[in-house]
Amino acid sequence: MTRDATRELSAVATSLPDPLLRVRGATLEYRSRERVVRATHRVSFDVLPSDRYILLGPSGCGKSSLLKAVAGFVPVREGSIELDGKPVREPGPDRIVVFQEFDQLPPWKTVLQNVAFPLQVARKLSRKEAEERARHYLDKVGLSAFVQAYPHTLSGGMKQRVAIARALAMQPRILLMDEPFAALDALTRRRMQEELLALWEDAPFTLLFVTHSIDEALVVGNRVLLLSPHPGRVRAELDAHAFGLHSAGSPAFQAASRRIHDLLFDEPAVPHAAQAQVLARAAA
Repeated sequence: MTRDATRELSAVATSLPDPLLRVRGATLEYRSRERVVRATHRVSFDVLPSDRYILLGPSGCGKSSLLKAVAGFVPVREGSIELDGKPVREPGPDRIVVFQEFDQLPPWKTVLQNVAFPLQVARKLSRKEAEERARHYLDKVGLSAFVQAYPHTLSGGMKQRVAIARALAMQPRILLMDEPFAALDALTRRRMQEELLALWEDAPFTLLFVTHSIDEALVVGNRVLLLSPHPGRVRAELDAHAFGLHSAGSPAFQAASRRIHDLLFDEPAVPHAAQAQVLARAAA
């Protein structure tokens, strides 16, 4: 590499913002009377501000466990997790989770109350302030006409929109989404992906998103962490900026999807220096 090229790479590196989230050597275990199950083994990654960062891997690789650890629900056995340079030890309003289950909304509260109540409790807003912010985010997800509806009257996609509005209204430092669209039909799932990306384009937020769908990872994410089958280890970290809804189904998209499949199941871990180049080759 020439001296000029070295200087150029150094300039790019120094221009990057500091990571918002740092995960270092995170090993997660679940203990029972009979045995200890290791979910992940020494997983490390950084999430930058406004990243749409994807944890991708097969069932049982520990991706949801990692997200729960970032949320503060699960302690690390080894390693560390830091948000804004501070250790994560418990849940907090700076990290809000959207799960895939449709029953995450209290059924006795209206749509408006479901979004406004956490703002009053965690953000210490007045009832009026909380309802104003709740209405704003419900309008963002297209549910202004349903503010007085109860969850049992909503479709699965609409319930997820309420959950997303509730999470964004909290204005967390990082939004955590655990396979939020997995239980939806294919058409609704694509629509929800479109709406999530539109919300991000309108006001970029930092997203940590778990999925086992390669296509969804390429559509939603700008960076993708591949985790091996159980226990989860880092196989590669890939740059997915070139892909999205506009490229879904294209030859480059399909080539990238096949390459990711091979990395997950057929090939050894990619050396760190080569990780960012894998999808670039597939897109070329």
